[in-house]
Amino acid sequence: MKLNLDIRRHGRALFLISTAAVVAMFLYITDGLVKDLAAQERARMQIWADATKEIIKVSSGEGDSWDMPDISFPLSILESNTNIPVLLTDDEGNILQHRNFQLPEPVDSANITVLSPENEKFLTRRLQALKHTSNVIHIPIDEHSSQHLYYEDSTLLKRLNYFPYIQLVVMLAFIAVVYFAVLSTKKAEQNKVWVGLSKETAHQLGTPISSLMAWLEILPDMGVDSTTVEEMNKDVTRLSTIASRFSKIGSDPTLESTPLNSIIESAVQYMSVRISGRISLSFIPDTPPDTVINCSPPLFQWVLENLIKNAVDAMDGSGSITVTTGIQQGKGIYIDVTDTGKGIPRKNQKRIFNPGFTTKKRGWGLGLTLARRIVQQYHHGRIYVRHSAPGEGTVFRIELPV
Repeated sequence: MKLNLDIRRHGRALFLISTAAVVAMFLYITDGLVKDLAAQERARMQIWADATKEIIKVSSGEGDSWDMPDISFPLSILESNTNIPVLLTDDEGNILQHRNFQLPEPVDSANITVLSPENEKFLTRRLQALKHTSNVIHIPIDEHSSQHLYYEDSTLLKRLNYFPYIQLVVMLAFIAVVYFAVLSTKKAEQNKVWVGLSKETAHQLGTPISSLMAWLEILPDMGVDSTTVEEMNKDVTRLSTIASRFSKIGSDPTLESTPLNSIIESAVQYMSVRISGRISLSFIPDTPPDTVINCSPPLFQWVLENLIKNAVDAMDGSGSITVTTGIQQGKGIYIDVTDTGKGIPRKNQKRIFNPGFTTKKRGWGLGLTLARRIVQQYHHGRIYVRHSAPGEGTVFRIELPV
């Protein structure tokens, strides 16, 4: 059992490590693509800046006479930029040219160089924001002046900047769905095993119980003492109750309106004569005598007996066990089973309800698993470790709707 738990724990760790490695690989590749695209855009802007410089030289009359009229190529470079927003300014910060910005007001096609006050404010704000970035290329015009080309990332690059995060969320969501799907399938398979085991146990107990009942009927005729027969009959009745409990696992039991104190007293009385005399077992109700719960009495009594038996096993032959009840405003009633045993380490307080988990040398580790199933699935309540610490004992709490 310990080997299976170790394999399961290491398998989960391997799954998480593999998942982190895959996510890191995808993020690394995507980040590389974004950086490469950003470098390409800067190279395009450098070409755009060079074309602007050539046009300015031609406009100012610089350069050789044979190439001064030919500005079609640099103009074509400027016209080819249809997706990268750019601002061209002089040394004083005056905007000389703008391109590919979504302006708040339409531009007069007859005079695109004249900006409306609203558009001018908009471009000025964008320029101030761009001055705090590295997206700028300086274009020397002559010894005394230069122009400055500011540019924003293209729409494609902006989308790619968010893509790694979107990809990460999608991958984590997919991995979570797969993980919980596998976990749910595994739990469903475990439930089938426990249900099948319970029903098979009830079936196997049925034949010897029927045989014992038949023997009990003829034992008085064989001269067996009536007291002995009566005690044997109690044990056979008890076996019948146990078989009935096992048969109800996996089926929806019939819930009955049952007095709370009555069902707890029954469980306490049954267990009190079957534990060591050095262990005191008491019931202290703090709920009205007429408090009623909807429950399956055989199954719910089984839960209480399981908790009491676990409390007995947690002691070194002596101590005390106290069962108390109370009412929580807005939450229904609670039942606490408190012992003075050795306590449960914090790391095991959630695992103790897992099928097969046990700290005993003998046992299947099914008692608390079935108890939780009975409380949560059949009675729509909750069972958990309210408090426990090594050397301080343990408090199990059951919460139920009234």
